[in-house]
Amino acid sequence: MNLHEYQGKEILNSFGVEIQRGIVATTPEEAVNAAKKLTEETGTGWHVIKAQVHAGGRGKGGGVKLAKNLQEVEQISNQIIGMNLVTPQTSAEGKKVHQVLIAEDVYYPGDNEPEEYYMSVLLNRSTGRNMIMYSTEGGMDIETVAEETPHLIFHEEIDPATGILPFQARRVAFNLGLSGKAFKEMTKFVTALYKAYTNSDSSLFEINPVLKTSDDRIIAVDAKVSLDDNALFRHKDYMAMRDKREENPAEVEAKEVGLNYVDLDGNVGCMVNGAGLAMATMDLIKQAGGEPANFLDVGGTADAERVEAAFKLILKDPNVKAILVNIFGGIVRCDRVAQGIVDAYKNMGNIEVPIIVRLQGTNADIAKELIDNSGLDVQSAIEFQEAADKVQQVLS
Repeated sequence: MNLHEYQGKEILNSFGVEIQRGIVATTPEEAVNAAKKLTEETGTGWHVIKAQVHAGGRGKGGGVKLAKNLQEVEQISNQIIGMNLVTPQTSAEGKKVHQVLIAEDVYYPGDNEPEEYYMSVLLNRSTGRNMIMYSTEGGMDIETVAEETPHLIFHEEIDPATGILPFQARRVAFNLGLSGKAFKEMTKFVTALYKAYTNSDSSLFEINPVLKTSDDRIIAVDAKVSLDDNALFRHKDYMAMRDKREENPAEVEAKEVGLNYVDLDGNVGCMVNGAGLAMATMDLIKQAGGEPANFLDVGGTADAERVEAAFKLILKDPNVKAILVNIFGGIVRCDRVAQGIVDAYKNMGNIEVPIIVRLQGTNADIAKELIDNSGLDVQSAIEFQEAADKVQQVLS
């Protein structure tokens, strides 16, 4: 589950990570009031207006701007709230901005020049250890840094059994070229950041930039946070942070009816039981000259109601030109699935998209008879390749 910047900062702050303070607003009037309150609390004279959407690169799309007075706060907030923000991480249509974060200006003048760093915490799947990835090149796309200056990216792997050790936090500060007060502040920052990552059961914490201010404070100016869905039962307060407006509507609907669904860009809808078989089915569709329109695992209880819900989800995609149903009847009986397909088809009325059904396993022969004798415009297949060939035929 992805979080907005302000939500990620709330979690960071709860674990002792110093953050750029801010207040969320949903209207220009709220933005002005937030700016006034922030000035009273922090003394900031300027304010940063940040669009709150689940996408990076907001500044490039005009979603992050500096306001030097309250009039500009109102004007900029009015421009950003309600806009469709297009960034390198959104579709061409962009994402609608429903709220903005009014944040304090932390790039104030002082004895030293402010410096920006990149830092993230995530799991290194190849080693089974958590990893802090960091760089002196903050404020830039980490992909660009990795491509052009890979020697400026550092990694600190952490044994989950011991957690981050003091010498590791010091090594991060040293590799970033810090000394004195900034060095001590960075070691505290890194330790608190790792604690926030592990204790919140997150899959990613990315802060770009981490800022060393002109008076050597270390603060999180941004926060991109992804929580592990499987651990949300331990964090009921985090579950309340979910913003369904930022998610794919089809995927939200699928989750509500208990289907595992991921929307893709192809032209062949998939309905499969089991994640492994679903991945193999998607590969086969691609080999047959098509492109999978979705990943859809209906699970082990593929009854009529569940199959109908799956069909409706797939058919909401206007790009779908064919549907391949590929079910292996191990736990679930194939004849039961076939009857579910027939019942769902009849309940939905005429389905104009060609449907190919492959059922293998328990009672597969009975299932084929049910499909073939249903009188519906549904093609049955026995072999995996046969199903792929039929997909190829209907697409050509």
